[in-house]
Amino acid sequence: MTLQKEIQRRRTFAIISHPDAGKTTLTEKLLLFGGAIHVAGAVKSNKIKKTATSDWMEIEKQRGISVATSVMGFEYDNYKINILDTPGHQDFAEDTFRTLTAVDSVIIVIDAAKGVEMQTRKLMEVCRMRHTPVMVFVNKMDREGKDPFDLLDELERELHISVRPLSWPIDMGQRFKGVYNLYKNRLDLYKPGKQTITESVTIDMDSPELETHIENPLAKKLRDDIMLITEVYPSFNREEYLAGKLAPVFFGSALNNFGVKELLDCFVDIAPSPRPVQAEERIVDPYEEPFTGFVFKIHANMDPNHRSCIAFVKVCSGKFERNVNYKHVRFNRMMKFSSPTAFMAQKKEVVDEAYAGDIVGLPDNGNFKIGDTLTAGEDLHFKGLPSFSPEMFKYIENADPMKAKQLHKGIEQLMDEGVAQLFTHQFNGRKIIGTVGQLQFEVIQYRLLHEYGAQCRWEPLNLYKACWIESDDEKELEEFKKRKFLYMAYDKEGRDVFLAESNYILTMAQQDFKNIRFHFNSEF
Repeated sequence: MTLQKEIQRRRTFAIISHPDAGKTTLTEKLLLFGGAIHVAGAVKSNKIKKTATSDWMEIEKQRGISVATSVMGFEYDNYKINILDTPGHQDFAEDTFRTLTAVDSVIIVIDAAKGVEMQTRKLMEVCRMRHTPVMVFVNKMDREGKDPFDLLDELERELHISVRPLSWPIDMGQRFKGVYNLYKNRLDLYKPGKQTITESVTIDMDSPELETHIENPLAKKLRDDIMLITEVYPSFNREEYLAGKLAPVFFGSALNNFGVKELLDCFVDIAPSPRPVQAEERIVDPYEEPFTGFVFKIHANMDPNHRSCIAFVKVCSGKFERNVNYKHVRFNRMMKFSSPTAFMAQKKEVVDEAYAGDIVGLPDNGNFKIGDTLTAGEDLHFKGLPSFSPEMFKYIENADPMKAKQLHKGIEQLMDEGVAQLFTHQFNGRKIIGTVGQLQFEVIQYRLLHEYGAQCRWEPLNLYKACWIESDDEKELEEFKKRKFLYMAYDKEGRDVFLAESNYILTMAQQDFKNIRFHFNSEF
């Protein structure tokens, strides 16, 4: 197969949503259809002993939430599909923001009863900023929820995007009978059952045969709804979808495996193959022959037996090959990789080649940080992978002096993942961890204990913001650092960071030192 054909059959997308909308369950069912797994696991269920494939970390299994993005690749219908299942919880939003820089399209999962929730709005803003094509899956139709037309209005209003239903539900809750697939003009009938795939009948809306499958009042309502949809909503236009202006909407129940195949079939048909990526120097076209890629995520301890870190690289152009020399742009040196891996959540297998759109795992012994670029030789820098200023801060202390080495290594590797940020106080040398939410402290403490055998304890620290400072006026910068000595820290790269105790102190500092630039994310 030629390079062009290989790249055209790639579909790389993220699944995003508010916590508990059913994102991980949907991922499981997509994997089931792709033949990647044989029994779908459950996120929260005492009856099904198998946990979700993408929630493989011990803490994820216990909490029933995703705390890290997991990558899964499989073949379906002659397409190569790469799914990135992201955390929905806002405390891990930064991981999700970074993941969105590595995908070509997005599926948003909405809970039929709750509608659009806060976290979904935030993530949609990132998609809008990047003009990422978006598809919506309205989940949990087998439970009572909002009226489908009300949901469509809410999607348009809250996500600021035009919508076009490509499937339509026939009732909901216990009366849920299935959906009419507007994309393929067929009726998909629903039979409750967790692991079974349902019947489909190709049928014309005006045919009296409709009444043989669903009783009369429902058949009449379905005809009226479909007529209303064709009158009110614009017909589906793929160009508008690819430009990020129109979102196709599907209805179903991921837990009961209903409406998922319809979503997947339409998705592989209309979703974009890998798209051009903006680097600082130029736009990189996926069909260029030379390989380029960037690290968008680092994960420590994917295999607890080996204590290894893996750098996730999104291939932006050309073809990546095993044991070929590539240039690490930040180090300005050539490196080759003998065991690049493809992912199935935690399971990895060595790959000989990967194409634009694929995600490759490279063993990392401290060579990579998030945002690093690899190329066939050209100096390129991919942008848009910032670390934001944390909102919560705590001192981290060693609770077991015998395990100081393990704690040090654990902190170093976990901070490389970009989940939280490490600052070292310039005055007393104490280590400070900054996060976006409280839950991250619990995850760090849990992972340090269970993955590194190190115990830590947290001590409170009352801070408002951490900001990176720089200035062309050396004298003023020295004066500022002298005066704010008690509130200065270094970040992991050794850059100066000002720890402001309150909004008032930060504003005063900005007024007093006019020539100093205060940055609230690490990319400047």
